[in-house]
Amino acid sequence: MKKDNKNNKKEPLYMIGAVSRMFNIHPQTLRLYEREGLLTPSRTEGRTRLYSQEDIEKLEFILFLTRELGVNLAGVDAILRMREQMMQMQKQIEYLLEFIQEEIRRRYEESSEEQQNALMRIPKVEITKVEEYMYNRYRKDQQEE
Repeated sequence: MKKDNKNNKKEPLYMIGAVSRMFNIHPQTLRLYEREGLLTPSRTEGRTRLYSQEDIEKLEFILFLTRELGVNLAGVDAILRMREQMMQMQKQIEYLLEFIQEEIRRRYEESSEEQQNALMRIPKVEITKVEEYMYNRYRKDQQEE
């Protein structure tokens, strides 16, 4: 189910004019961001740019960096690359956590008979992703403001 949501975010939906009106920016700015490699909208057969929800979210971040924090485009590029690297590392950590959980679960099930006869039972182990909780809390706080 998570993958379907991710695929929906990549589905091209918005034309350049609609995106420029949504964010009150000139279409040339969007073209500049594309030339600089900050955004990569998909194209129709007629070469019309189409922006996905993922592109829109990335554009929001770019505009936050440039408008609110005063970061130049070279800085935005560096930040986006570091952000992508962090996301890849986060995926690796998630895979590692899944492996550890599976290993714990497997060992727990193997020793379940032994636990039935044990004097003290071992509590179920659950690994919680603190980063996900913190990010969701941050987004919620931002929306309330």
